[in-house]
Amino acid sequence: MSNQATGSMPNPGRRRRMQKGLYILPSLFTTGNMAAGFYAILEVLHATALTFWHLDNAAIAIGFAVLFDGLDGRVARMTGTSSDFGRELDSLADVITFGVAPAMLAWTWGFHLMLPVALTDWNIKLTQLGAIASFLFLMAGASRLARFNITTNAQPSNPGRPGKKYFVGMPIPAGAGVIAAVVHFQAGAPLQSWYTAMTWLAMVAAVGYLMVSTWRFYSFKDIDFGSRRPFRLIILLAALIAAIKYFSRPLLFAVALLYMFSGVFWRLKWMFRRRKQPPPPPIYREASQTS
Repeated sequence: MSNQATGSMPNPGRRRRMQKGLYILPSLFTTGNMAAGFYAILEVLHATALTFWHLDNAAIAIGFAVLFDGLDGRVARMTGTSSDFGRELDSLADVITFGVAPAMLAWTWGFHLMLPVALTDWNIKLTQLGAIASFLFLMAGASRLARFNITTNAQPSNPGRPGKKYFVGMPIPAGAGVIAAVVHFQAGAPLQSWYTAMTWLAMVAAVGYLMVSTWRFYSFKDIDFGSRRPFRLIILLAALIAAIKYFSRPLLFAVALLYMFSGVFWRLKWMFRRRKQPPPPPIYREASQTS
């Protein structure tokens, strides 16, 4: 009887090992995030005007990194294994994957490998301006991460509904996703005209601004994967995976731009609603009577 009672008791050492294993699980997704970013950087370095498909590979790697980044945080919350080490590791990985890699991709695809224009000096200036815009994108992403790490209850300038339903500013994975989606939409083929390069310059700068802004963006944190009837969610995810497999270029391009402009839409909607609201009535105070 004593042996059976002893065998039925849980082993504390085994429980501790299982807990340690659960803590490693989110870090594995973070490691995959960092590995995808490193691979994207290598592909950008291998790209030339004739082997531009390396840029498409880099964009695809950044897309997988966005998936890994979303999974590591959700897995940590579902298993209750969130830790300060995991948050710091995730931030460092995000700087590499969603800061350095897309900045290099944006500059190489939009400016460095662009066909030379008629004016050589203008081509050099445009390349330099592209390098500045790409660096500003990197700096904005790093600043966005720093603000996110030190802010406990960030409030957007156009608050909307309270809670964690919205991010304050575009998150850096979404900013990197916009860069990668545009490059993937073009299959990595570099730009061929100076006016498209100027448009790309403005877009890279705009994405950087949205990351450091206080505008609100949907966070998708209110989606409950642990609901009792997740049939609709499973069907939706299956349809999304199938659509990405067969129509990845236009679909990811549309999704990235829609998410980017969603923050602009909510900001403009809040501004117009604020203008339509009548100003508060003035406060009248009765003059004090003097004898």
